[in-house]
Amino acid sequence: MEGLKLADSLLYSHGGKPLIPLVTTTTTSRFTSRTTTFLKPANFNLTLGTGCRVYAGCRVRTILHVHSNVKGSREMRFSITNTSASMQPVTTEMVEDKPKDFPVSGDSIRRRFLEFYASRSHKVLPSSSLVPDDPTVLLTIAGMLQFKPIFLGKAPRQVARATTSQKCIRTNDVENVGRTSRHHTFFEMLGNFSFGDYFKREAINWAWELSTKEFMLPPERLWISVFEDDDEAFSIWHDELGVPVERIKRMGEDDNFWTSGVTGPCGPCSEIYYDFEPQRGYSDADLGDDSRFIEFYNLVFMQYNKKDDGSLEPLKQKNIDTGLGLERMARILQKVQNNYETDLIYPIIEKASELAMIPYTKADEHLKTNFKIIGDHMRAIVYLLSDGVVPSNIGRGYVVRRLIRRAVRTGRILGIKGDVKGNLEGAFLPAIAEKVIELSTQIDSDVKSRAPRILDELKREELRFVQTLERGEKLLDQLLTNALLSSKESGSAPCLSGKDAFLLYDTFGFPIEITMEVAEERGVSIDMNSFDIEMENQRRQSQAAHSAIKLTVGNSSELTESISDTEFLGYDTLSARAIVKGLIVEGNPVMQVSEGSDVEILLNRTPFYAESGGQIGDHGFLYVSEGESKWRAVVEIKDVQKSFGNIFVHKGKIREGAMEVGTEVEAAVDAKLRQRAKVHHTATHLLQAALKSVIGQETSQAGSLVAFERLRFDFNFHRPLQDHEIMEVEELINRWIGDATDLETKVMPLTDAKSAGAIAMFGEKYGEEVRVVEVPGVSMELCGGTHVGNTSEIRGFKIISEQGIASGVRRIEAVAGEAYIDYMNVRDNHMKHLCSTLKVKSEDVTSRVESLLEELRMMRNEVSAVRAKAAVYKASTLASKAFSVGTSTSIRILVENMDDTDADSLKSAAEYLVNTLENPVAVILGSSPGEGKVSLVAAFSPGVVDLGIQAGKFIGSIAKLCGGGGGGRPNFAQAGGKKPENLCNALEKARTDLVAILSEKAS
Repeated sequence: MEGLKLADSLLYSHGGKPLIPLVTTTTTSRFTSRTTTFLKPANFNLTLGTGCRVYAGCRVRTILHVHSNVKGSREMRFSITNTSASMQPVTTEMVEDKPKDFPVSGDSIRRRFLEFYASRSHKVLPSSSLVPDDPTVLLTIAGMLQFKPIFLGKAPRQVARATTSQKCIRTNDVENVGRTSRHHTFFEMLGNFSFGDYFKREAINWAWELSTKEFMLPPERLWISVFEDDDEAFSIWHDELGVPVERIKRMGEDDNFWTSGVTGPCGPCSEIYYDFEPQRGYSDADLGDDSRFIEFYNLVFMQYNKKDDGSLEPLKQKNIDTGLGLERMARILQKVQNNYETDLIYPIIEKASELAMIPYTKADEHLKTNFKIIGDHMRAIVYLLSDGVVPSNIGRGYVVRRLIRRAVRTGRILGIKGDVKGNLEGAFLPAIAEKVIELSTQIDSDVKSRAPRILDELKREELRFVQTLERGEKLLDQLLTNALLSSKESGSAPCLSGKDAFLLYDTFGFPIEITMEVAEERGVSIDMNSFDIEMENQRRQSQAAHSAIKLTVGNSSELTESISDTEFLGYDTLSARAIVKGLIVEGNPVMQVSEGSDVEILLNRTPFYAESGGQIGDHGFLYVSEGESKWRAVVEIKDVQKSFGNIFVHKGKIREGAMEVGTEVEAAVDAKLRQRAKVHHTATHLLQAALKSVIGQETSQAGSLVAFERLRFDFNFHRPLQDHEIMEVEELINRWIGDATDLETKVMPLTDAKSAGAIAMFGEKYGEEVRVVEVPGVSMELCGGTHVGNTSEIRGFKIISEQGIASGVRRIEAVAGEAYIDYMNVRDNHMKHLCSTLKVKSEDVTSRVESLLEELRMMRNEVSAVRAKAAVYKASTLASKAFSVGTSTSIRILVENMDDTDADSLKSAAEYLVNTLENPVAVILGSSPGEGKVSLVAAFSPGVVDLGIQAGKFIGSIAKLCGGGGGGRPNFAQAGGKKPENLCNALEKARTDLVAILSEKAS
């Protein structure tokens, strides 16, 4: 170990904690000149020698690093990471080259942040899913999203203070990923929250203490921004904490007034920036200068709710919502040039670099940008897939599909092809995803358990895209070339039509953003207006309308704010007395509702189950008594929904009398319908367990519907179920039903439930206490729905359909209980009718139907043959109408209308004519075989094709006149249309065009 020297210990204080000596390693003149400094605890013990052991909570992360321009020289470097929160990095100038190990890990930054606020009475809560329980946003975009109902005052707070590390996704500025030092699609937001507890003074003081004492950032490098009118925040920063006026910037609404979306909680904010170049001084300092500053902590003083009309209303209580970007703090403390080169992302980049066989450190800036895109996108992709988002062409599915395809294309630019294991047809993204999964433990512990499903889905999606990528790339290249040539000829700016961009999107799977990026590289714009029109046309044609429950009830927000949560009694009883706390008609609160009116009723307590967890709301009646066995009012309830947290909204119609606020009612659930729902809900649990048993544990729920007449279960799986698998699932479930097992329901802490192996239902949000429904030995799930007491109540189970509904998502529809009996009775009646009609026994129905189908097929073949012969005979009578054109070469042309001849017979006639007439010959035939139908065929002999005329291209242009299209081979092509009234004109144009073209060619 010659040449390694230990510097004398230097003393630093840390927030009143014991003094911490430093360890400095220095190389001798034989090595590249460099000094690396690390902190050690006061009880630090270091042994340098064989093995280089380090004790007292520290570990050596890298022992030897080779780095020199001198042949044979080496640099010895040590990196020590303390396992306790007291270890702090020394703040020094940022170095030019990125070290291979990090003086402080991203995981430790996350931990120390949470511990800091936990020691200040904040409850540490887990990250919520990237799929939010909020219809106003597509994905979880901020740490506060899971607390939005609390900030709005629509849900009671469970704690006064909380702290989280929240997974977030934002793709609004995806084009900046990799190009700047800080933009990401996936990132972690460290946050501390106050729900009507502390406010500005505490939030600002703790943020400063965390930054300058816990993370030991030099105070002189920190700048502050405040909202332009927020004098209170300005005073706290300057007068109480001593931040110089020169380093506090007042900024406008665009920069320092935070909103969670178009509507929702909002308020002024204050941000902390780190200055990488303090030597530039205060003059003309611009906090938006990314080359000098990075904003790492945002403190939102949430005081208002932004309404639909844009107006602000004060919140009932003042709240604090903060966000500290983990990747940004890691960049600062790890002293690297950008967020991507921190230990949170750089290992992923290194994996991509390894697959591309291009060292990241030797890559130019363009290649580094591509590596950064992959490093960023792969994190977003893995966590989205883990949280149940499946690639598709709409909504969240489109977000993950777009990121996957962008990563695939970027990898191909870097030269990564195949699975890098010799299979050029394989997928490479799973290999990189494995690195993301390896790094996920401290971010989301569920990712590793979901790894098989994540990797399978990623592989399928990549291979699906690769199948069309090359063809799409060639087409895009040709379209851009054409656009550039056209612009030269016309003198206008090059532009790709929206129709062409949509073709790439719809047929070749190119996200429009990728097309835009490639077009921009070539200097071509895109007509986005016409692209949007094409997209809208597709939506109208292919998408069914979707309805969503609005979280606000018209002008009734004041009403619901004064009403406490509804007490649910439906687990134990189907009838109960309750008080009407509110009435809503057409979104407006009223005091009384008369007979015949549709109404929404809020009760203080109810036996009615409100739709959630896939189970639909109960049906039933509300009665207002007027003496024994008499009713003053009757309300029929047809649906129950939850709104504003846990307020049950009973939707129905006044059948008799009138209803008033304050009235006592008898609430009675329809027992038969509730039983049907209970049966289907328990059957859904059994179905999930059976699917995991038959097709694999990696399958997971992607949605469900528990209705009275059937159940629907969506699950992640890459192929259709085979018949024997469906039978096995049914047999397994019916066996469990026959076992007559009592269900067990209990309430327990969420952590205990997960530890016991309980499965969470898709789309549900859980508190600290959860309800666990267990079929012992079969299924255990977190579920708030209603269930049977014993599996024997289900009586029977039958799958009625299994189909794909999206890429990688299958759907099973099934019936159980009374619905099962109804279904089997209907099927039995159909079978009896078939047996009577066919005059066979039920066991002979299949063979009899097959026999009839074979007879029908033979008869159709005979009819087709007769029609073909008739068409050929008719064509033979038309042969004499052929005429010749050309001078040097005589070419025969025949263009005729064959009335109502069907398409197959028309083909036979054309083939006969082109073989009968002397070569060279061109035959065009048309017909109208039915209402709204046109058939066209073009047959060219070799002599015509040799002249450069292709039947496929020719007939396609003619078919457009008849409202259709088509194509085929150079010598033979067919087409169709929808406008028979245009057939004569189309054939006349075909005759004219053929004469013109062939006359010129043959002259």
